Amino acid sequence: MKLNEYQEISARTANSHDFELANYGLGITGEAGEVADLIKKAVFHGHAIPKDAIKKELGDVLWYLSQIARLAGLTLEEVATGNIEKLMKRYPDGFSRERSVNRCEGTN
Repeated sequence: MKLNEYQEISARTANSHDFELANYGLGITGEAGEVADLIKKAVFHGHAIPKDAIKKELGDVLWYLSQIARLAGLTLEEVATGNIEKLMKRYPDGFSRERSVNRCEGTN
């Protein structure tokens, strides 16, 4: 499935109301916290990496991200493309610890 197709389909399940942006912003934070909790349990508690649970929670993160982008008048493809462009400027030859350490905050 293409990102913009996902965004269009997922918007059908969004509930329009006066506080949509706050709802989606808090929702993505909560879902990211659930992903973090799964990772914490895998790293620090010795649990197996729960692929199915991570897939489910990342899907929820994607849903909220999609709705935030929609409210901002952005497509997911625009968001993804913009992110890759930023990363390519920041790390044109791939990730470099040195470039990361020496990068000025607030740039790219």
